[in-house]
Amino acid sequence: MRIRFKPWARPELEASEFYRDNPEEIKEKWIQEFKNQNNPIHIELGCGKGQFISQIGIQNPEINYIAIDLVDAMLGLAKRNVEQIYKDNNRNIDNILLTRFDIERINLILGKEDCIKRIYINFCNPWPKGKHRKKRLTHTRQLEKYKEFLDDEGEIYFKTDDDDLFFASLTYFKESGFEIIKETKDLHLEPIWENNIITEHEKMFSDQGIKIKALIVKKI
Repeated sequence: MRIRFKPWARPELEASEFYRDNPEEIKEKWIQEFKNQNNPIHIELGCGKGQFISQIGIQNPEINYIAIDLVDAMLGLAKRNVEQIYKDNNRNIDNILLTRFDIERINLILGKEDCIKRIYINFCNPWPKGKHRKKRLTHTRQLEKYKEFLDDEGEIYFKTDDDDLFFASLTYFKESGFEIIKETKDLHLEPIWENNIITEHEKMFSDQGIKIKALIVKKI
């Protein structure tokens, strides 16, 4: 998703207590950045405006979350969304961290010692052209990188509106040795996880009659 430049985003992020501008220096030490270091860590790849991470974070205080995006404007909006949700619930922001990084190079900021328990990939760019498919966040090339920091039996939760991306991803996960635990071609009719968080993107696609496809896979 393209978004207009927001001059306030970078200064607000740099001043935020839950934004990290030096993720490469935190590799394999992420747990030390959280107040509760006994909580497992889940990550969202491509957090966009933060609608998902803000809601799942407030619902699950026993889990620490890292949300990653490459665009300052997106992260600025995510920061504000997290702040608003936590303020509305009278909660301190103690289980979410935002960071800016290129997900194609994610192994520079996450490693085996980070023991990530779950990855969320929500409505990522489908990259439909053949020459660009290796950029897909579910492509085999990317999945091999995730395996380096995903804990044993760690999970990936994936949902998309794009049919081609969904069916290709089934192949990508199998090729990379992941076990498909659950799958659905219509998440709203056949939910495969509890408390599905419907973001702006998801509502837009659903309102257009597009079915939401979803997978849960496990590292084996």
